[in-house]
Amino acid sequence: MNIEAIKSGELKQLAGVNLEDEDLSQTDLSRVNFAGASLVGTNCADSKFEGAHLEGANLMGANLQQADLRANLMGANLMQADLTGADLRGSNLRGANFMGARLSEVTFAGAFLSGSNLINVNLQGVDLRGADLRGANLTGANLKGADLTRADLQGALFNEANLEEADLRKANLSGANFSGANLLCAELDGANLSGTNFDNACLIGTIVQKVAK
Repeated sequence: MNIEAIKSGELKQLAGVNLEDEDLSQTDLSRVNFAGASLVGTNCADSKFEGAHLEGANLMGANLQQADLRANLMGANLMQADLTGADLRGSNLRGANFMGARLSEVTFAGAFLSGSNLINVNLQGVDLRGADLRGANLTGANLKGADLTRADLQGALFNEANLEEADLRKANLSGANFSGANLLCAELDGANLSGTNFDNACLIGTIVQKVAK
């Protein structure tokens, strides 16, 4: 594969290609078709993927620090990838796998994360405002101080998750499972708690006022 041609923007159709361990850092990859491609261990730090197609792409262990990932990543494998500081606002991440990924300072505001795998990931202080997390699995995840205002969490799994001081105001928690979760001092003002499971959850200091029905 001609890496220089990719970096220059000459190649836009790269579906299914093997780019493992290549260096694509600081490259404008906007609207490139990477569907089903393998970018395992690829260095894409500071690169721009706005409008790119990464459906089903394998980005396991990739360096995506500070990358603009406002793209279609439906079903992508992001296991152990480093997304520190990445921009995922409004991205399609339905069914994506984030197990073992580094997500510090990531912004998921308005992102579509329904059915995604976020088991045991660290999302401390992360921006998830208005995100669609319906049916997502966040078992054991660290969401301390995370901003989940107006997020759609219908049917999501938060078993044993840490949501201490998390902001869940006006979020839709209908049918979500918080069994054994830590919600110490979390804010639930105006949240929809219809059918929500809080069995064995820590709700000390939790703010619940004007709960939506």
